[in-house]
Amino acid sequence: MKNYIEKYLKVSFLYAILAMVGGVFYREFTKFNGFNGKTTLSIVHTHYFILGMFMFLILLLFEKNFHISDDKLIKKTVFYQIGLNITVLAFLMRGICQTLEMNIPKGFDAGISAVAGIGHILIGVSLFLILIDIRKKIIASDDLIKES
Repeated sequence: MKNYIEKYLKVSFLYAILAMVGGVFYREFTKFNGFNGKTTLSIVHTHYFILGMFMFLILLLFEKNFHISDDKLIKKTVFYQIGLNITVLAFLMRGICQTLEMNIPKGFDAGISAVAGIGHILIGVSLFLILIDIRKKIIASDDLIKES
């Protein structure tokens, strides 16, 4: 159990750092390029904080209280993280193009959207599977508590 708690805490710290780096990059990159418009770089910061740091802090709390983690759940969190990072990569690509006011070909634009979509699908499916695992473990934990 303690090993999982430490892992969740380390991953949470990592996403907190990535969120801060994303926020600073957005602010400095747009300022350096004299860009004042709307860009997807602005959502990198919040995606990493909410879907990264907070997600793993919540998993840490569930692990501490209900011992939810096993190899299957960890694999699902890996897919979740792959989806999150693919999504953020797409946001970075689009945001840099927006900030530099690049006139990108429609195929490239569609490719960025496809990458973001794949990332969101991975996040959504793995989040759903993680929630199902958590539900099962909590129900099993409640059964154990009621029997005592």
